[in-house]
Amino acid sequence: MPQELEIKLTLTQESLARALSWLAGEGVARDEGSLRLRNRYFDTPNGDLNANRVALRIRSVDGRYIQTLKTKGAFVNGAHDRQEWEWPVPGAHLDLSLLQQTPLDKSIDVSELAPVFDTDFERHVIMLNDDQTAIECAFDHGVIRAGDRERPLCELELELKSGDDAKLLDWATQLSRQVPVFLNLISKAEQGYYLAGLHDPRWTGASASLEALFQGLSLVWLTGTCPEGLMETLAAFESRAAELDLRAEWLWLSEQIKPGAVDCHDLLQDARLGRFQLALLRAGAGQ
Repeated sequence: MPQELEIKLTLTQESLARALSWLAGEGVARDEGSLRLRNRYFDTPNGDLNANRVALRIRSVDGRYIQTLKTKGAFVNGAHDRQEWEWPVPGAHLDLSLLQQTPLDKSIDVSELAPVFDTDFERHVIMLNDDQTAIECAFDHGVIRAGDRERPLCELELELKSGDDAKLLDWATQLSRQVPVFLNLISKAEQGYYLAGLHDPRWTGASASLEALFQGLSLVWLTGTCPEGLMETLAAFESRAAELDLRAEWLWLSEQIKPGAVDCHDLLQDARLGRFQLALLRAGAGQ
């Protein structure tokens, strides 16, 4: 069964350009250049795929079409661990027969699948390879569209191709010392569903786990508001933050996300957010 292990970071447009320049200058980096990716995501009118934490798309790149099915998977040590199936297809229309090769819920009527939203972005790829571990760094900049609504797309995905998965966190931490980053658990598909009005983002609730904290922060970024209970979850990390010499960052974050409207642009411009997240991950806090 195909697996995908990656860390996804959201950045501002300026920070994304700086991150690309810095990574490209590293001794183990190889610049793979850029390509344009257009993706159309499909679901039923009731959003059954999204309800089952599944994303189905057709990607157009260089005149080729690829049909992909992904599960949301698990959050493990800062990375997304997901199931993924890919098939080349002749055009921009779904081949429903291919879905029979996957554990897609049999209660879903695939004949009802229709386009829901699109993503259109440029991807610049840098490969990091130290002869032991290979990591693909995909810098994505563009837009997500659902009908006449759209939101910007500006993120970096670090995907393990081979070797030691701990290197994903190592590289993300090094990058956070160069530019502001945000470790984001919201996928492109979830952003699109939210934009299309088919995704009502719900938080798992207050608990003293990193996954709960990062899920809550990701919802702040997506919706611009603080979910109920997130302040209690953040409070559970106060003593751990003090042990790690992160109390100043903890106090700053507590002020930024308190209930009410949150200026997410300001959050993404501040290096303290990503450094706080990644330092907790490296220390194994709440695990």
